[in-house]
Amino acid sequence: MEKKKVLLGMSGGVDSSVAAILLQEQGYEVYGVTLKLWEEEGKESTCCNLEATLGAKRVCEKLGIPHYTLNAKDQFQKYVIQDFICQYKNCRTPNPCIECNKYLKFGYMYQKAKELGIEYIATGHYAKVEYSEEYGRTVIKKADNITKDQSYVLYNIPKEVVGKVVFPLANMRNKEEIRNLAREHGLEVANKPDSEDICFIPDGDYKKFLEEYSDLKAKEGNIVNLKGEVLGKHQGLYRYTIGQRKGLGIAYSEPLFVIGFKPEKNELIVGTEKEIYQKEMLVNQINLLLVDKLEVPMQVMVKTRYSSKEYSATIEMIKKDTVKVIFDEKVGRITPGQSAVFYIDDMVLGGGKIV
Repeated sequence: MEKKKVLLGMSGGVDSSVAAILLQEQGYEVYGVTLKLWEEEGKESTCCNLEATLGAKRVCEKLGIPHYTLNAKDQFQKYVIQDFICQYKNCRTPNPCIECNKYLKFGYMYQKAKELGIEYIATGHYAKVEYSEEYGRTVIKKADNITKDQSYVLYNIPKEVVGKVVFPLANMRNKEEIRNLAREHGLEVANKPDSEDICFIPDGDYKKFLEEYSDLKAKEGNIVNLKGEVLGKHQGLYRYTIGQRKGLGIAYSEPLFVIGFKPEKNELIVGTEKEIYQKEMLVNQINLLLVDKLEVPMQVMVKTRYSSKEYSATIEMIKKDTVKVIFDEKVGRITPGQSAVFYIDDMVLGGGKIV
């Protein structure tokens, strides 16, 4: 019987390396690929620099599988870097990993797999893909290891691709189990530390990145409260995000948080802790995976950030591409530009961008 072919995205890290081992054990004919995503004036992304690419090649050589390197820098610039800059220009806080997943890892990579005659694609994400009898389709579910679950950043996968995706790490219990498997197979990456930063901003200084790669520059303006009273000065709206408390430079009778922006007046709005909570929000750019459309209001659990807990809410489609979310209880730090992801039990219903 002919083996199923799978194209595995490899970053040179331990997760995608062990994913290759598991895919082989599951009977797939594995092909490794590293996407060259970002390089500017000698600077490289942490997930596709020369060291990472060579590391992925060494793993493939050891496991006896082919490895490709594909240049996707133009696509990354268009769909991830430019979106990142544009969002901050419009006082929104983006999650670039979500755009990268949609357009690069599960868009561009899937197209390349088809060109190579490969039916499936795989990544080292912690999530599950299973067929649901109830919904009559393949669905994305949370990983067994809920502390590592990455289903939040996968809601935006094109729905026609979901049935062609494999997540080999779905059932792994913890990171040490993954590292041990890498050691057993003699892989050098077994002890390689995880990368937590935005791949194209390895030093974590997004403000410096924006000032270097866009026309955003520090522009002083007023910090005001909801009454319009001037409390201090800010150094550029792109330097702040909803819910931020540190770095405001304001002496006040109680802690203050960023709660909004008035770009037309170049004003940063701050408020007390009780003023960062709200009962409703709007979400657009909707991608539904579990159903084709929202016919009636639905009770779901919602995540408003990758690291946030889930909140119980009712969602209702109020326009063609806009969902209204009504929380059971008020929720804080709701941030335009971040993604809201809807869950039913452990399944990803879909999600969109917070307006």
